[in-house]
Amino acid sequence: MPRLSDHPPRLAAAALAAVLMAALLVLLPGAAAQAAPVLLSQGRPVTASSQENGGTPASAAVDGDNATRWSSQFADPQWIQVDLGAPAQLSQVVLRWETAYAKAYRIELSTDGTGWSTAYSTTTATGGVGTHTVTGTARYVRVYGTQRATEWGYSLYEFQVFGTSGGGPTLPGGGDLGPNVIVFDPSTPNIQGRLDEVFRQQESAQFGAGRYQFLFKPGTYNGLNAQIGFYTSISGLGLSPDDTTINGDVTVDAGWFGGNATQNFWRSAENLALNPVNGTDRWAVSQAAPFRRMHVKGGLNLAPDGFGWASGGYIADSKIDGQVGNYSQQQWYTRDSAIGSWGNGVWNQVFSGVQGAPAQSFPNPPYTTLDTTPVSREKPFLYLDGSEYKVFVPAKRVNARGTSWGNGAPQGTSLPLSRFYVVKPGTTAATMNQALDQGLNLLFTPGVYHVDQTLRVNRADTVVLGLGLATLVPDNGVTAMKVADVDGVRLAGFLIDAGPVDSPSLLEVGPAGTTTDHAADPTTVQDVFIRVGGAGPGRADVGMVINNHDTIVDHTWIWRADHGDGVGWETNRADYGFRVNGDDVLATGLFVEHFNKYDVQWNGERGRTVFYQNEKAYDAPDQAAIQNGSTRGYAAYKVADSVTVHEGWGLGSYCYYNVDPTIRQDHGFQAPVRPGVKFHDLLVVSLGGKGQYEHVVNTTGAPTSGTSTTPSTVVSFP
Repeated sequence: MPRLSDHPPRLAAAALAAVLMAALLVLLPGAAAQAAPVLLSQGRPVTASSQENGGTPASAAVDGDNATRWSSQFADPQWIQVDLGAPAQLSQVVLRWETAYAKAYRIELSTDGTGWSTAYSTTTATGGVGTHTVTGTARYVRVYGTQRATEWGYSLYEFQVFGTSGGGPTLPGGGDLGPNVIVFDPSTPNIQGRLDEVFRQQESAQFGAGRYQFLFKPGTYNGLNAQIGFYTSISGLGLSPDDTTINGDVTVDAGWFGGNATQNFWRSAENLALNPVNGTDRWAVSQAAPFRRMHVKGGLNLAPDGFGWASGGYIADSKIDGQVGNYSQQQWYTRDSAIGSWGNGVWNQVFSGVQGAPAQSFPNPPYTTLDTTPVSREKPFLYLDGSEYKVFVPAKRVNARGTSWGNGAPQGTSLPLSRFYVVKPGTTAATMNQALDQGLNLLFTPGVYHVDQTLRVNRADTVVLGLGLATLVPDNGVTAMKVADVDGVRLAGFLIDAGPVDSPSLLEVGPAGTTTDHAADPTTVQDVFIRVGGAGPGRADVGMVINNHDTIVDHTWIWRADHGDGVGWETNRADYGFRVNGDDVLATGLFVEHFNKYDVQWNGERGRTVFYQNEKAYDAPDQAAIQNGSTRGYAAYKVADSVTVHEGWGLGSYCYYNVDPTIRQDHGFQAPVRPGVKFHDLLVVSLGGKGQYEHVVNTTGAPTSGTSTTPSTVVSFP
């Protein structure tokens, strides 16, 4: 929209008077008896009904810059809303309109963002600077326009709310990152020694309490081999992976476990460029070990030394110049990346939006290849802008292909660390909720956090980001975290570990029964892992519940433990792993294993899954324990009978009933037979003959048999 006037904005007389009065009150004797009104809205989280284009976001109306503006689409009504972070006693609202102003509008107040009261209303506004006295206590303030004065939309240079806060001390944003975030620059002495020290501690600490994050400032590092153990993350601090180059390796191997990589879980690498010493980097992992935003200037070997067993992993937004050697990896998912080539595949290799991916050929070789990813948005990440820490929040991409960073500056938004409450070990759940209520995002530093109340993410576009596999443990049977029916929440990079008292769920995204469309700004859940048992007794009815429509779940491992402490058919009881009630939910890289009943229950319409890996619970004591009415066994992935549209690509389920190898499972997948419900490239496998499947999906697909560990496959269903 062209600006209808370019006159310089003028300071409103009333606003100037308010500032002068505030200063005078500070100087007058006895002024401390009543707090002076202050500007509460600047830099606070803000949302709007719409925006005209990318250059006129809602945030421009609260940035303190009279040269930037929010403008809406050209329709009535429209609104803009600011979250003050905590209830405040309000005194004044100043609206600095661009020439495209509102003739009729209301100023509305709310304590919860849901119920609104009118503090001011007019139908005869004339634009310019409107200064309005308001009274009341509110956390949320909204300007609700009902009639435009021009053919354009509503356009505000500044939306200022004045008053006094009164909810006790305000929590600070920003600060240091705590003792277990280890930051290097190229001049740091003995980097290799520090890397080795942490690796010695974490190499085999599968269920230990140690948590570490290595951060490398932009620059070049020579001669390093960063071996990455349990609960250890390594990341570059540039805006692009190529800003931080290691002439060396970032290595995961399986020497600690006799060359078997099937338990190399819970670690990550992100945002680095590597020049491997011998031309090929080794990343021999299984579940919950993402390789994101990496540039390997050579090859990548996904198998342990000696090519022992490995059980699947995940690559996203990465560039591997040479060949990715899959070797012994049973399954793998690669998304929105570029590779030189791909070698080998065992059972289930899935690619979406990958330049250089092998052609579709399932089941021989077992490649499922989608040209693009339907919807994606990369994981938020910490970086340095000069000497200032910020979190970059990448933009949504539709039908994505290739990396998000290879062609110019990445698209998205930068948030200063001052907009985050930095959570450190010992922080209480009440403090975390206070920070969220105050309008801060959360940055969890490495550690284990017991929460005795549910963490409630109620504000749109909140970022909850973990470093070093930060871990939440719900106490007293609470749900660890719940997200409200709001747009654009980003949850990323943390683990939720069930506590010994049964929780109804461990993570819930959205309330039950919501009908809100979030397609324009969906919530994303990325590298958020769920564990029930293993580190000790844990119980939950269901691991993760997705109620909000349009949510993207991008790489999760939801695991009822089959080994470790606190493991047994009833000891770490958890009947359901992943339940989807929302419509238009997309899962990319879905790993769910070992639940007592259904591992996945999909009740929402138009759901899509790109890559699914599952193992049924090993420890079922006998056939009766998993009997589902007249059906033998609970499906690994069940689409509700009421669903009319659903689609999945590259889905596998394996059984290893080692307590009772005579158990038979009627099918791995269950779905209504309708034209809109489609599956592509399915398989079931009996591992060593410990239990068998009768069919792949419903009554389609040949049974498994014997001890040969040969998949039974279905290329297309129905």
